[in-house]
Amino acid sequence: MENNNLLEEAKKYGFIQDQQVWLKPFMNYPARQVGEVKESEDDSLVYFAKRFEMFQGKVNSLLERIATSENKGSFLMKVLHMKEQVGNYDALGDFEQVYHTLTKAEEDINETIKQNREKNLSTKIALIQEAEAHSNSIEWKEATEKLKDLRSTWIKTGPVEKELTDEIEERFRNAIDKFFERKKNYFEDKKRMLNRTYERYRDLIRQSVALQNSEDWEGTTAKLKQLQNQWKEVGGNLPRKTTTNLWTEFRKAHNHFFDRLKQKINNEKNESREKYYEVNFERKKELAIQAEKLLQQNSLNDAVKGAKELQAEWKKVGPVHPSVSDMIWERFIKACDRVFEMSSLEHYIRKRQQAGNETFTETDGLQARINALRDFIKSDKNELSLLEDNLGKLSDAPGNDSFRNMLKGKIRNFNRKINTKQELIEMFQGQLSAITK
Repeated sequence: MENNNLLEEAKKYGFIQDQQVWLKPFMNYPARQVGEVKESEDDSLVYFAKRFEMFQGKVNSLLERIATSENKGSFLMKVLHMKEQVGNYDALGDFEQVYHTLTKAEEDINETIKQNREKNLSTKIALIQEAEAHSNSIEWKEATEKLKDLRSTWIKTGPVEKELTDEIEERFRNAIDKFFERKKNYFEDKKRMLNRTYERYRDLIRQSVALQNSEDWEGTTAKLKQLQNQWKEVGGNLPRKTTTNLWTEFRKAHNHFFDRLKQKINNEKNESREKYYEVNFERKKELAIQAEKLLQQNSLNDAVKGAKELQAEWKKVGPVHPSVSDMIWERFIKACDRVFEMSSLEHYIRKRQQAGNETFTETDGLQARINALRDFIKSDKNELSLLEDNLGKLSDAPGNDSFRNMLKGKIRNFNRKINTKQELIEMFQGQLSAITK
């Protein structure tokens, strides 16, 4: 672009003030100084217009690289960095257009990443299913090679959505680990079968049986672990069936003792846990009672503030027994919902009165609130119907579990909010009835 054209372009987007070159404000960016007049004002304006051309060239170059690249997702950070430069690059030009161009590129890249991750998820689910099919194989050599190939393919497959990563990684790893754990145990058993003698096994079994009913928990645990170590050191070449029977008898005595020890520990833990649950339940019950009294004892603004404070306090309280967890939570959140629904309703009524310059009588006000709540319920039911329809269309694939649980949670919330609005309608109808009698 010739200097005259550049000058005209620069004057569109910049100006000179007190021998300083300024970029005009655009979008949410305020006017800012981009430089100083070095020679003449016109020369300075042209210089910073040329700098914009340089910046525009970098943007165009990046867009061309993105367009010709197969791995578009790798350019996301470069696009974001260049968007940041829009707000601080010292030049004069149409930065707003550049910003929108980069935003479009960002959106396209994110869409590509999303599509790639969906494709990766489908690939990884197929790999998981194949790994699980081989996890119970006894064809050790063939299955080992196949699982190694699957693991190599898994590593080469790109990522999936973050919220699903841990779940599918664990499922694939469990299938692989299950097979190799079985393989490891098989060959260890085979090795032991060749390196043990019958009388040594019998001696270790007799010692274990003599200890299985002991109540010297610490001392016996150490002795049994020592016997387990000695068992591993016994050599021999007994038939597999004989070795298996001896092992079963040996483990039976050990399991008997450790099951008793585990039961003792569990009993002690349960006593402590029950006390912990009880304290937490009493605290949560207090919070639920306070929430239920908010609208009775406070102004609406104070009630909203109080509900938020109670919710923050609720998060600090530990768990309660599963048998009462849902009950106490529903009681608490229902009371909080009542406060927030009432606040939303009153905000809506105030805006309606201000917009229409209306003043309601007591009767008109109650009826207006009833009508508004009915409209809100209708809107909620539409949302609820959409959520239920989406849930019904969702397949039973394990990869959908997280999304399925999210939908179920939203459905529960909408049902609860609809019930709360219905209760408020009944309350207002009661007040209206009392007035009109």
